[in-house]
This record gives sequence, structure tokens and C-alpha cells, in this order.
Amino acid sequence: MKNIVYFDLETRRSAAQVGGWGFAEKMGMSVGVTYSTRDQAYHIYTEDQVEALIEELRTADLVVGYNHIGFDYEVLQAFTFWSIKDVTHNLDICTYMSERLGHRLKLDSIAKVTLGGCSKTADGTDALKWWAEYEKTGNPQLMMDIARYCCFDVKVTMEVHKFGVENGYVLYENKQGEAVKIEVDWQ
Repeated sequence: MKNIVYFDLETRRSAAQVGGWGFAEKMGMSVGVTYSTRDQAYHIYTEDQVEALIEELRTADLVVGYNHIGFDYEVLQAFTFWSIKDVTHNLDICTYMSERLGHRLKLDSIAKVTLGGCSKTADGTDALKWWAEYEKTGNPQLMMDIARYCCFDVKVTMEVHKFGVENGYVLYENKQGEAVKIEVDWQ
């Protein structure tokens, strides 16, 4: 059975805190989440478990994420000496869509119309606030909040991917708020 691993992570620091988006390797990881089709389970990793996360990604038949090659892998690159994108097989839905449309979309603008109203539960700035508060207080509930948010993003990515595989298209919401169909080849 082919093992597809759906993946997302949240960072400890924002782009502004590290000198810009070009310094993603300085952002750190608060939580990384995968969903493995082999295990039929979510796996939650903290930064001290990053080696196990990278190994899961490296051994997957396919890693599916949303901007994971351009961002998440850049964050993880700080924890390994070899190029993660070169040793993994990937479908980056953000990159795939951008190449076809000529502009970037947010995951939410695809999920809302493709999945019938399903949208993200928070955003990355919320996860950064939760991490900052966790660092001050050590309250484990804040780490659970980050993990829950990241798990939901993984689930949304997975459901968008499954829809595209099963139907050969996804929908996205354009700037005018209209649903637009785009064919995909994610077999």
C-alpha cells in the first residue's frame, strides 16, 4: 500500500522576528503534524522530535502539503545537512495551483468552496501567539491548541487532495468571491 503523508508545521517565530521570509531556517518549529495513510493516524512532533519527523517525510511514498516545499521544508532545513526536498517525493498543492493560475492562493480559498464551507480554525499568527504564551507560562494547553490547529490544517489539506484525486478538479474562490473550477492531475 502506498504511504501518503500529509504534512504541516507551525513555527516559533514570525518572519518579522527573524529578519524576513528568506530566513525561515531561523523560525524554529513549535509543532509539526503528519497524517500517514499507512498508519491511518496523525503524528504530532515537537522540535525535540524533529529527526523522527524528517525520517517520516523521507520514507513516505508521497508527501502532500500546502507550501511545504517553499516554507515548511525551509524551516526544517535548519535541523539536517541534506536537502529535504531532494530526498522526498512531493505534491505541494500551493505550488501546483500557482503554476497553473499564475498567482498564489491561500488554502482557505480552495477549501471553502471545494469542501463546501470547511475552512481553517485559526491562522498562523494565532499559533505564534500561543507559542509565545507557552514560552512564558509553560501551560501545556497552549501546545495542545497549536497541535489541534496544525492537525486541522493537515486534515483540510488531505481532504482537498482526496477530492482532487477522486474528481479530477478542485474549486477555488477568486477575488470576486466566485467559485472557479480547475482541473488537477493528482493520481
